[in-house]
This record gives sequence, structure tokens and C-alpha cells, in this order.
Amino acid sequence: MSNDPIQAHFEQAIERANTQASDPTITKPAGEFFARSHELRYSYNFTWLGRPIIQYPQDVVAFQEIVFDVKPDVILETGIAHGGSLVLSASLLCLLDIMEGLDPRQSHRKVVGVDIEIRPHNRKALNEHPLRFKLELIQGSSIDSEIIKQVRCHAGGAERVLVCLDSNHTHDHVLAELDAYADLVSIGSYCIVYDTVIEDLSEGSFPDRPWDVGNNPKTAVHQWLKNHSEFEINKNIDNKLLISVAPHGFLKRLPQ
Repeated sequence: MSNDPIQAHFEQAIERANTQASDPTITKPAGEFFARSHELRYSYNFTWLGRPIIQYPQDVVAFQEIVFDVKPDVILETGIAHGGSLVLSASLLCLLDIMEGLDPRQSHRKVVGVDIEIRPHNRKALNEHPLRFKLELIQGSSIDSEIIKQVRCHAGGAERVLVCLDSNHTHDHVLAELDAYADLVSIGSYCIVYDTVIEDLSEGSFPDRPWDVGNNPKTAVHQWLKNHSEFEINKNIDNKLLISVAPHGFLKRLPQ
């Protein structure tokens, strides 16, 4: 254990997380809560600075920790929906700017959001949002070659890049997104693959969607990692959250 009290606090937190992750008296009810809360559309209950975020609070906190640690210049997000996640990212980038003594409006930091359809009412709300100046919105399929070129143009020159994949959740689509964007992630940063939890839910939990058990982001992650040793799953995040849409989805890029 470190003699530094702050470092010791962080080390103890990891130890506690590992202990709780191996304790079925907490992991079992956590899984049961997630399954039932998914049925009740729990994640639709929350907003971030006025926009629906459609995330579990635990994942929002984990994302904040990652952003503070990585201090990205660009956050790339596939999947926009109502834009709450974009606004979360933009607000965190503004806070980083302020902490570094920068004017957020003059800073180079930005969020790049991609969606196959940015619905007019969501585009209008984002265009009118006070943090719009931090956002680049791109409409089109995240795996279309022209869209990939646009995204890479925005992110290619950045020193630190964080990638979040949260669009179409089928195995093939997520695999294609990983191939298209994961190499943009800087060393020490993350590619966060959301909704890996689909693999852990009951078969048929998404009757109106093309993804299901055996065909989802987690299956794509596990296949992709077989040929990409430059990334690893940060299971410390899984262990401390317990309730998350992204188990095995926090992929950290390693030095090579």
C-alpha cells in the first residue's frame, strides 16, 4: 500500500471493487436490478443539462472519471439520439478547459457526434443548446466510407482521442465501427463500447431490434480483441460499477 494517502485511497478503492465483484450477495441482486430496470426503461429517466441522456448513472460517473484521466482533445461518439451524451461530453470538455485556464470557446477541444439520422427536433434542440459550440454533428452511417473519412478528418490531428460506440448494436456493425475508429484512440485512452450488456440479458429482450444474445457489442468486442492486443478490457471499471450497460466494454489502449 502506498504511503501517499491519496494514492492509498485509490488503491483501496480497487481492492474494494475486486472484493465486491466476487461477492454473489451483491452481484446477483445487481444483475437482477439491471434486468428488471431494463424492462422498465430505467435509463430513459435521466437528463444532462436539459437533454435526455439514456444512460445509467453509474456509467455517467465512470465516463466522467475517464474524461478527467484522459483529458481528450476529441471525443468521438457514434449514436446521438436526443444528444444527452454529446452534451455530457461537451460539458466535461469545457470543465477541462476551465481547469487548465482556457476559454472553452477558444479551446481546440470538441465532440464529434455521428448518427444515421439526426431527427429534426433533436437537431433543433442541439443547435439551440448553449454548448453547441463544442459539437460537430455528422449525419450518416458510422460505417459508411465517406462518413469515416469525415470523422477521421476531425479527429486525425488530435493528440488525445476518446471513442464511444453506441449506435447500431449488432455484432457486424460494432465490429465494423471498431475497425473504423479504434485506431484513433490515443495510448492510455479508451474505446468505450456501450450495450455489451445485451449478451447478459435474457434472449428476446429486444424483440423489435436486430440484436440479441449472440449478436451484440460484447460478441463483437471479444472477437475483435483476439487480433488487437493493443487494447485490453479494464475490468476494474466493471468491478466497481456492477450496474452498467457496458460490461467488458471499457477498452483501454496500451503502450506497445
